[in-house]
Amino acid sequence: MLKIGLTGGIGAGKSEVSRLLAAHGAVIVDSDVIAREVVAPGTPGLAAVAAEFGPGVLAADGSLDRPTLGAVVFADPARLKALNAIVHPLVRARSAELESAAAPDAVVVHDVPLLAENGLGPLYDLVVVVDAADEVRIDRLVRLRGMTEDEARARMAAQASRADRLAIADLVIDNSGPLAELAPRVDEAWGRLTSRR
Repeated sequence: MLKIGLTGGIGAGKSEVSRLLAAHGAVIVDSDVIAREVVAPGTPGLAAVAAEFGPGVLAADGSLDRPTLGAVVFADPARLKALNAIVHPLVRARSAELESAAAPDAVVVHDVPLLAENGLGPLYDLVVVVDAADEVRIDRLVRLRGMTEDEARARMAAQASRADRLAIADLVIDNSGPLAELAPRVDEAWGRLTSRR
């Protein structure tokens, strides 16, 4: 089994790279998807988040009101740390379950947005960083996700710097250009990754 840590700053295109790697046969363990699962209605994770942040972070249907919680935690590093202390252990436990279910010869790609921030590089055989210039990422967040420029910059500021991510990379996939240029880069990266199995 080859364990890959895949990361990239918000708006860099990590999710698209993950999708392309899955098409090549990689087993994807997506921390964002798992992070949603562990705070779904009725879970101990959601109960812990509501206890920490108050009932105002719950929607009328009892689910997590992500925009409200996001506004709180991305404006205050201490509150973000409190949220991470609840969610991250739950995500790690579920990720380990999914990895253990993969075939022995699988390429398991852990899609981890906060890999650099949390010093998780040593957990993987290789770290792949999806990279794009900051201004490209801001444009994508504003144009494609409907954020204001200030919101985009705040989300980016809450993450590791581009330089910090690149410093831990064993392999960098540049995604500063149009989407059509990404698939050939991922094809090349896949070839390099599978040669290490």
